Amino acid sequence: MKRSYILTLLVCMVFASATSVTARSLEIDIYGPGQNSINLIQSKPVLAPQAQTSPQTVQSAAALTKLINNNLYYLPFMNLVKGHTILGGNTAAGGTGKTIDFKKFQLANVDLLITEVWPAVPNGARPRVELRAFEVFTGKLVLGKAYSELTPENLPNVADRFCSALMKKLTGRGEFFLSTLAFVRKANPEKKDIWTVRPTGRDLNRLTNMSGLAMSPTWSPDGRYILFSHIGKRYHSLGIWDRLTQRVQKVKFPGNTIIGPAFLPDNKVAVSLAAGGNPDIYLLNHLFKREKTLVKNWAIDVSPSFDATGKKMVFVSSRRGNPHIFLKNLVTGKETRITRNGKYNTSPSISPDGELVVFARRTPQGHRIFALDLVTGKEKQITFGPGSDEMPAFGPDGFFVAFASNRSGEYKIYLTTRHGGTPRIVKTGPGEATLPSWGMVPAASTR
Repeated sequence: MKRSYILTLLVCMVFASATSVTARSLEIDIYGPGQNSINLIQSKPVLAPQAQTSPQTVQSAAALTKLINNNLYYLPFMNLVKGHTILGGNTAAGGTGKTIDFKKFQLANVDLLITEVWPAVPNGARPRVELRAFEVFTGKLVLGKAYSELTPENLPNVADRFCSALMKKLTGRGEFFLSTLAFVRKANPEKKDIWTVRPTGRDLNRLTNMSGLAMSPTWSPDGRYILFSHIGKRYHSLGIWDRLTQRVQKVKFPGNTIIGPAFLPDNKVAVSLAAGGNPDIYLLNHLFKREKTLVKNWAIDVSPSFDATGKKMVFVSSRRGNPHIFLKNLVTGKETRITRNGKYNTSPSISPDGELVVFARRTPQGHRIFALDLVTGKEKQITFGPGSDEMPAFGPDGFFVAFASNRSGEYKIYLTTRHGGTPRIVKTGPGEATLPSWGMVPAASTR
């Protein structure tokens, strides 16, 4: 009796402590020097009795749960709590605030609870789902979304839209789940093609299938075009993939050297061309004709990258002997060297807000990704190998950074953040994958 009394008392004390603690803030500052983390759990789907007899609804519920869980795995500030750790089971009766026993989730130190409710629908009608996110400590509804006319084909888009809305609610930005990565995949030593994939590893598509090497893809801001450098056996050209026609055209320029195109916010293009000497950076108009020179020097100038305003451009130049990163103010015309350390700094990518530049530096341990704060001038190493980490690219939210690494033996695409952290691999299929570039295009539009 005494032992039973003590156990009962301990359980009561645990419950009391779980309900007496103060709530942690669910707001995440993804740009600050440090982020708090959120313990999140998805409860088991709630199916109406009538829906339980529908195999399509049961399968859709399981598939959507898995899709949302896979998406949330890519958010480094989310700790996904396992269902078996919930005393009394990972269920949320009814899936709405009044029907949920929040105490058992508080006991497991859960901050955010996602519920998935599949209401009954008329015979022959397509399923619909209600997705909600609750603050566990207060029981407050953080986000509620309903999606109808569901099919197996559109479930991934439902997961993306919900996760995007949830991330925006917590951080103020939700572009990650609506973005697409273009990258280069190697077929053999003499053939490379442009592919696209969601950063969460879905919707893998090949866009080009031509002889030679397709390199350095870049998305247009309106999502219509992907430009790339094409190296053929006889000449180099600027490749232009058009989403509307699903076709590729090639444009030649004098000098037969075309390196690293990049779009400006107004859909014009900057590219390095060698028209009789070392490559200089030129601006092309909307017809892909040379409009003016952006950078001209006796040295090699390549790899332009622009902020969201189009007023700042970073690029690589050999004018100091070794490759270093330079910043050009396109309003004043002033050019400034911004990397002072290391002897080999390449592949710069400037954040949309124009405050941070990520780039690759050769170190004794291999290439590593660094982040340079343009406001303070301070550098921070954000990847640490093994192998070599190269070709970084800022995502549209200025938080995520994609890069290529051979840390697994073969070059693949990985994701980290402007602060660093454990990289997560992007599933790109067999073969070497390099040169990632972000675009805001729905997956269905890349086909």
